[in-house]
Order: sequence, then structure tokens, then C-alpha cells
Amino acid sequence: MSGFVVIPAVDILGGKCVRLLRGSFSEQTVYDEDPLNAALRWVSEGAEWLHIVDLDGAREGTPKNIESLVRIRKSVWCGIQFGGGVRSIRDIEMLLSLGADRVVLGTAAVEDFGILEEAVRRWGERIAVAVDVKGNKVAVHGWVKRSEKEPMQLLSELERIGVATVIYTDVLRDGTMAGPNFEAIMRVANATSLCLIASGGISELGHIIRLASLYPRVCGCIVGRALYEGKLRYSDAAAAAREAIKSDGGEK
Repeated sequence: MSGFVVIPAVDILGGKCVRLLRGSFSEQTVYDEDPLNAALRWVSEGAEWLHIVDLDGAREGTPKNIESLVRIRKSVWCGIQFGGGVRSIRDIEMLLSLGADRVVLGTAAVEDFGILEEAVRRWGERIAVAVDVKGNKVAVHGWVKRSEKEPMQLLSELERIGVATVIYTDVLRDGTMAGPNFEAIMRVANATSLCLIASGGISELGHIIRLASLYPRVCGCIVGRALYEGKLRYSDAAAAAREAIKSDGGEK
């Protein structure tokens, strides 16, 4: 991944493309009966990466929507990062063999450092970690539970292990379109040298521009609901990010 990248989210639940509100499985909106249609739409508008989340897998502890990954991989040229229920080395091997360019670990990265260390040793930058924050604690198991770890503690451990990329999500803003938690994102960006992808609450070009101005400390963002509901056009978001970096060179 080079430059600041705007990444559309393709969240899959029950085989459908959905968005949750603040990570609640009881508050979901279906945007497409077939996730492939959503993937094709964003790629046709210029997406360089897709962020695919297996929500069934996240909740049940093992990847479930494998068929969707396979169909999307066969149909798009762009990069794919896939997460949700990835709890073992075997899961990672399977997902990479099926075409994921990057595998995102969440619960496993918090609860089993042995798996994370082995994964980073074997696959390096193809492993990313989701740091999902809920009430200043890292959320796990599909955001249903909170661990005892605070985000800064986890980030320090991830940096020590050699993780390259972190997806930082403020769970309570996710799906709300209420704006990112810029204060927390800045705090994290200043505290680590990890490639930080911001997620949660992005809904307008101003949010994209502000995040892109933090490049290279913030190297991308994930956008979901705002794209699906037409609040943002992908092409406009990507162009705004490029212009923000071009105009001020990013924040050093």
C-alpha cells in the first residue's frame, strides 16, 4: 500500500452486504443481497483495496463467508484485506491461498500472541491487526466483549512484535457517520510508527482531507455507510485524499 488509500468496507453477514451501527448485530442495514455487487461497484469507481469483514466469522470464531471471498477475488483486480473470525494459523493459510492479499487479526492478536508472532514471522506485511476500541478498552469477539487491554498498551506490543499495519476503529462511532475520533487517532498516530488505517464515523470529504493530511502517520481510512448511502462518492473521496497530500505533503 503506497500513499494514503481510501478503502471501501464490504461487511458480510448471512451472505449479504450490511453495515452495523456501533458494532451491534441487532442494528444492521442490508445494502446489497450479494457482496460481489458492492465489491464490483467500488472497484469500478477506482478502489485500490477492499476491506472485507466476515461478521458471521467474527461472532462465531471461525471464517464463514469464504465463498464470498472466492467470488470477489475472481472478479476484481484490487487488493483485498480480509478479517473476521481469523483465530488460527490454519485460517490465515487458507485465506491467503484463496486470494486475500492481507489478513486482519483481531481477537487472536489480543488473546494469543503466539499466533500473531508466528503469522508476522511467516507473512510479514500481509498480516494486519484490528485495534477496535470501545470505552478505552480493546473490543474482541465481534466487538461483543471488551478485553482488559487499553489500546496504547496493545499498540506498543504490536510494534514490538513487528506488525506493520493497524486498523484503528472507534466502535462507538462506526456506522454513525458522526465523524472520526480525531483526538484518539492523533494520539495513536503520535505514539507509534505503525501504518495506521483509521475507521469509524467518516461521512464527508472534510473528514477524508483531515485524515489524509496526517499522512504518512495515517496511511489510509476505511469508509462504509457514507458510501453506501451516497453521502460520499468514492471517486471524490479518493481525489480529495490525493489533493490533500499534494497540497501540504502530509503532516510529518
